[in-house]
Amino acid sequence: MLLAITIWIPFYGRVMVPFLAKFTHEPRGLNLKTRMGVGITLSIITMVVSAIVETIRRDLANSNTMVVMSAMWLVPRFVLVGLTEAFNAIGQLEFYYSELPNSMSSLAMVMFMVSVAVASLVASLLTNIVDSVTCQGGGVSWLSSDIDEGHVDYYY
Repeated sequence: MLLAITIWIPFYGRVMVPFLAKFTHEPRGLNLKTRMGVGITLSIITMVVSAIVETIRRDLANSNTMVVMSAMWLVPRFVLVGLTEAFNAIGQLEFYYSELPNSMSSLAMVMFMVSVAVASLVASLLTNIVDSVTCQGGGVSWLSSDIDEGHVDYYY
């Protein structure tokens, strides 16, 4: 993920911005709101890719044969997560700094970090709710500690 961000940011700034600026007439390549939208779209694609990879892994695990699946199957997911961060989070920060007065930029940065913290808490709460709801009635939770019995693909 960090490698994807580290590669993408300079590539976007040096290659994509001049190229896109010719077509969009936007000095930053893409409008900041468009970049945030691309980030949100990429996050949806990331979840779809994660679900597909998990479905393939689970099918292989349930086929009564030894699972021969490389960890490299996770690379596309982490690259997409890195691109999501590069588009959405950085786009948001640039948006706050460019649209708000200088006296409010620090407050905007703090609010951004607080929103990340709140999102982490909500994600944890959602995980606990999904685990509780899906194991009711004696069934196996989607988020079972035995990954082959659970359905992480449904969770994605």
